[in-house]
This record gives sequence, C-alpha cells and structure tokens, in this order.
Amino acid sequence: MTAKSQLSWSNPRILATLFVIFLAGSIVGAFAMRCGVHGFLHKPEPYWQEGGKQVALGRLSKELDLSPSQKKEFEVILDDFVMLVQTLQAQMDEVRANGKTRVMRILNEEQKRKFEKLMGGLQARQMDR
Repeated sequence: MTAKSQLSWSNPRILATLFVIFLAGSIVGAFAMRCGVHGFLHKPEPYWQEGGKQVALGRLSKELDLSPSQKKEFEVILDDFVMLVQTLQAQMDEVRANGKTRVMRILNEEQKRKFEKLMGGLQARQMDR
C-alpha cells in the first residue's frame, strides 16, 4: 500500500465528511432541544416542592447525613429561602400587574383585545415549560 492510497486526516474528503456529520448532529440536537427535549431533560425538582418543608428537610437530612445541629440550622436556612422566594414572587407579580395596567392605559379597545390575546399565548407557552 502506498502513502497516497492510505487515508489521512489531511485528506479534504475526510475533513469535509467529518464536518458535515458534526454539522448535521448539531442541527438535529438544536432542533430536538427546541422541540421540548430541553425541558424534559432539565426538569427542576426543588426539594421544598415535594410535599412541604418537613419532607424536604427529612430527605435532605437523610441524604446528607446531617447532625441534629446541622439539621436545625438547615431548617432555618430553608425557612429563610422559602420566605425570600415568596417575597420575590409577590414583587414580580406586582411589577407585572403595574406594567400591564400602564400598557392598557395607552391602548385603544382593539389593541387591548390583541394585547390580551398575545399575553394569553405567552402565558400558555410558559406554563408548558
């Protein structure tokens, strides 16, 4: 076998084939992620939503093998975190409501109907995530 007949990484056909395979894989992967696989793969499962603080604390305590003093401190941290999240959610709801009220003031009736329809579609897409 001569050197010319052997396959080599410097062969343009091999490089082009590898590039096309890589590009096709990237496109298929991006399309799959866009079609909802991303949400399925990265579905958040916060411990505190599994059934309340005690269930979360019990599970974390067991999985992390927390001492009684660590468990007590962890409970305080969870309480603070949940309170902070609830406060932030309330603030976000207030900001959204205020923004919507301001937008509705400047729209005519037909624009308001269209705006409500657009916002309903956005909310439905967010709920599907």
